[in-house]
Amino acid sequence: MAINVNTVYTTVLSILNKEQRGYITPDEFNKLATQVQLDIFENYFEDMNQQLRVPQTDNEYANRQKNVDNLISIFKTVGNTTYITPANADAYFSPPGDLHRIGTVIYNNEKELQRVSRNDFLHINLSPLTKPTEQFPVYLYEQATQGTGGGGTSQPNIYVYPTSINKSSDITISYIRKPADVVWGFTLNPLLGNYVYSSSASVQFELDNTEQVEVILRILAYSGIVIRDPQIVQAAQQAVQAEEVNSKS
Repeated sequence: MAINVNTVYTTVLSILNKEQRGYITPDEFNKLATQVQLDIFENYFEDMNQQLRVPQTDNEYANRQKNVDNLISIFKTVGNTTYITPANADAYFSPPGDLHRIGTVIYNNEKELQRVSRNDFLHINLSPLTKPTEQFPVYLYEQATQGTGGGGTSQPNIYVYPTSINKSSDITISYIRKPADVVWGFTLNPLLGNYVYSSSASVQFELDNTEQVEVILRILAYSGIVIRDPQIVQAAQQAVQAEEVNSKS
C-alpha cells in the first residue's frame, strides 16, 4: 500500500505548527515531497548493492536483500518502444519516457537481446560467424550523436542489430520506471481562502507505506531549509540518521 499524500502533508504541517516553526505552501510541499521520494528511491539501489555483498538470513521476513527488492519491485514494469528513423542517422528504438533503469530488451516477446559496447559490436560485426542475426540479436544503449536525431534528450536510445528488426512492435523492454511527481492537490475555499485537499487532483506517493516515517522526517529536514530554521533541519536530520542506522544495524 502506498503512502497517502494528505496524511504526510497534514502531519508535516501539524509538527511545524506545534513547534511554531512556520508554514510551507502546497507548491513548496509538492516540490519537497517529490525530491524526498526520489532520494529514498535512489537509495534503494545503493542498499541493494550493499546487501549483495553480505550474507543473508534464511528467515523469510528478515532477508534484507529480498526486502529491498520488494521496495524496488513497485517500480518494475514492461513497456513498448517506438522505432525512430531520423534523417542522416542510424535508426533506433526509443524507450518509454518514464524509464529510469533499463532491464531486459526483448525481441518478438521471446528473445533476449545481448547488450554490447560499441567496441564489441565493431568486432562481432566483422565476421559472418558472429554477426548479429534475428536468432541472436544484439543492441547498443547509447546517446544519439548530437544533431543527428534524438540528441536533444538525455535518455539513451536502443540501437538493435540486425537492422531487419525495424518495427516498434518488435522490441519491448523490462525496466524500472521513475516515480511520478508527488502532488497534494487542492481547491480554494471561496469563503475562508484556505486550501482544501482534493484527492482527485492529487498524485500519491508511490513508496511503500513502511517508508512513511522517513518520508515525513526528510520533508521536515527540507522544510527547515525553506523556512530558514536550522533547529528543524538538525532535529529532522538526526532522526533520519537514527532511522537509517536502526534499519541497517
